[in-house]
Amino acid sequence: MGLNESSKNTLESFKSYILVERNFSKHTAKAYCTDILDFLLWLGDTPCEEVSFSKVREYLHFIQKFQYKKTTIARKIASLRTFYKYLFKEKKIDSNPAMNLNSPKRMKTLPKFLTTYEVEQILNNTKIDTPAGYRNKAILELLWATGMRISELSGLNFEDLNLDENEIRVFGKGAKERIVLISDRAKSYLQRYIETARPLVAKGYEVTCNETDPVFINNTGYRLQPKTVRNVINDIVEKIDLPKHVTPHVFRHSFATHLIENGADLRVVQELLGHASISNTQIYTHISSQHLKEVYNETHPRA
Repeated sequence: MGLNESSKNTLESFKSYILVERNFSKHTAKAYCTDILDFLLWLGDTPCEEVSFSKVREYLHFIQKFQYKKTTIARKIASLRTFYKYLFKEKKIDSNPAMNLNSPKRMKTLPKFLTTYEVEQILNNTKIDTPAGYRNKAILELLWATGMRISELSGLNFEDLNLDENEIRVFGKGAKERIVLISDRAKSYLQRYIETARPLVAKGYEVTCNETDPVFINNTGYRLQPKTVRNVINDIVEKIDLPKHVTPHVFRHSFATHLIENGADLRVVQELLGHASISNTQIYTHISSQHLKEVYNETHPRA
């Protein structure tokens, strides 16, 4: 059974609210809307405006049988909170039945990162004998040098580059704009890719370098998608037999970890990563402490 017209309209309005007013990313908005769609379908003929706290609890009890991860349950609860906060804000309900929902406690896990040697292994084993290979080399050098998200890199247009100042403008979560810095080494690969390899990546297709054109393109001249970069990394890691699961985000974690280990100020790292809260950046200090302990235990004669 599908949604009735009223529920469809409410869901569409909610989607506009989180995208426009709350400035959610498209990825997060899609996840939240999917969560609320599931909830509305479960409600059936019961209007979402007439739901009580006990009804919401009943729904959360119902989804337990699907054995979702704690992170997924936490997101579904966040979706419900946001949805009913929206309905309350729009005066469609008199009280918020989801206001007192408690999220499950998440296990704090330290992000995985690569050593400098492991990063260099990956970079040195990226073949540059084809235009696409040179593009991939420029991408990995850029990820390592800037700590940007793969979605941010994929979204780069020529108007975002200020290579004379070693700066790149990126748009992060919620379309928040920030400036990341680029090393001379990464800039060199990027410039050579743009000048020599990029026109040859999409052989047989017209390739332009206008301000709004994507920097990184696929073999048909369209914007390169994050999945392609993930596949490139997977192929290299498999060939060099690196015993770690490496993703573009691991490059980001590695970037942050090595900055902290080498004395970078936490606020600077927060700014470079585009974290809204310093608490998101502080996890890298825990990694750094762990690294110090490992070095101590390996090198101190009485450890």
